[in-house]
Amino acid sequence: MLNIIWPVFIIISYIYAICVGNVENINNSIFESCKSAVDLSITFLGTMCLWTGIMHIAKKTTLMSKLANILKPIMKILFPDISKEDEAYKEISMNMVANILGLGNAATPLGLKAMKTMQKQNSKKDTLSNSMAMFIIINTASIQIIPTTVIAIRNSLGSSNPTSIILPVWIATIGSAIVGIVTAKILMKRY
Repeated sequence: MLNIIWPVFIIISYIYAICVGNVENINNSIFESCKSAVDLSITFLGTMCLWTGIMHIAKKTTLMSKLANILKPIMKILFPDISKEDEAYKEISMNMVANILGLGNAATPLGLKAMKTMQKQNSKKDTLSNSMAMFIIINTASIQIIPTTVIAIRNSLGSSNPTSIILPVWIATIGSAIVGIVTAKILMKRY
């Protein structure tokens, strides 16, 4: 669908620019946007490499098990079907830690791996298990203590205070997580 929408917007923009006589402005904005996109991609690449490397190192050390132990009481409530010895438990813990650190791009592969593991254990292959549904909610809400991606974007765009977003991010992500978890728990008891 987006393959249709975006070209239509571009064509309409060019037709409008020709009618109004602003073809030069639209051409200049295209080249400036390309430059901004490359600069932003380079900033993201550095940030992603740093945090993905840190997560990989943490995975190889005892740090991940320590962080998973901190999450243990929460994990028991959110995922009562999964035992702490299970591989999915470790993958979910790592994904949650990556999301808490604001590393959505590093958390994505971990989340996909956790979903694959949970799907293997799912008795109804065409239906999400309660744990799978809860995991999707946790990832969608994505509580973030350090929203590194947002800070990197704000910094690359020249924000005078890129970290001023932290408090609103805490409020939004914690609020959405609470609403999502409570709603899911209620629906899981009902159905």
